[in-house]
Amino acid sequence: MIYLDNSATTIPDPSVIESYQHVIKNIVGNPSSLHTLGGQAERLLETARKQVATQLGVNTEEIIFTSGGTEGNNVAIKGIALAHQNRGKHIITSTIEHPSVLEACASLEKLGFEVTYIPVHKNGVVDLDVLEQAVREDTILITIMHVNNELGSIQPIREIGEIAKQYPKLYFHVDDVQGLGKVPLALHQQHVDMATFSGHKIHGLKGTGIFYIRKGTTLFPLLHGGEQEYGLRSGTEHLAGAVAIAKALRLIKENERNKHAHLQHLNAYLREGLKQTDSVIINSPQHSAPHIVNISIPNVKPETVIHALGEHDIYVSTTSACSSKSRDDSAVLTASGFSKARSQTALRISLTYTNTEAELKEFLHVLNDVIEQLLN
Repeated sequence: MIYLDNSATTIPDPSVIESYQHVIKNIVGNPSSLHTLGGQAERLLETARKQVATQLGVNTEEIIFTSGGTEGNNVAIKGIALAHQNRGKHIITSTIEHPSVLEACASLEKLGFEVTYIPVHKNGVVDLDVLEQAVREDTILITIMHVNNELGSIQPIREIGEIAKQYPKLYFHVDDVQGLGKVPLALHQQHVDMATFSGHKIHGLKGTGIFYIRKGTTLFPLLHGGEQEYGLRSGTEHLAGAVAIAKALRLIKENERNKHAHLQHLNAYLREGLKQTDSVIINSPQHSAPHIVNISIPNVKPETVIHALGEHDIYVSTTSACSSKSRDDSAVLTASGFSKARSQTALRISLTYTNTEAELKEFLHVLNDVIEQLLN
């Protein structure tokens, strides 16, 4: 199998699965229980939290364990909106965010909030001048992703953070689901107040996630009950999931430090090969995340290409996995100014550190054959 759909989900690392299974089998206590087994579970939970905080370069009490990216994005956007609506109901985001951000914002519009959607240049990067001009006295939140899940474009998080910090009552949230472990992000230094991460994008498990919230940031909790996770996410903690994502984070950070050049090499090799393949147009900007390459093959339906590659045990995808079944074109490419001929025929190839040049060579060979067959 040649798996090139790592932005949709990654194959779990065996050691992450082992860590999860160990906790499930051996740690039976509820972290909130007062007895010995509860204390054992609580210590393990806090150890996992400390490990995550260390890897992200933040404070331990700034880490909340969640079920993944969608929950984290909703907690940030709705939590800020509900907690601070008495001093403003204006939110800023971009036109190319993940559906979990766009739909969360749309739901707040139904409650009387106003959302400004910042346009992007053709390279998929937000227009900073427009963003800065959009900030108002009643703006309470800017929410912008770090790495776009379809194009791989990298947003100027530091510059946006500099804009946000000029307004003491304005919070800045970053969806870093696609950037984690591939494109470094210094949360404290870049003035990020909240950030969202997902386990299954870093060879962890589905249903696990991390939410960073800077000390002093106040949210209205979406879940109420037993006051777990510093009162921000009530409910018995998913201990095994917390341990698993802490392990996955450590491993992906090691790869980011030690194998980043390999990922960049794969990206360059893939791009060069695609340039030699007839009818293929590369949509991802040159200076984008190393693990995502978006292409179009005009006049060829992307699902036909996907199925043809699948017959060779090769796997790529179209748009975001959360929206690929709901529309015929890529909303991200459309918002970035691409023609329908390209936005309706987009394919995403997404890599990881374990992919090899040999796999990409085989993929390029098969892709070329598939295109020839479909166009003739």
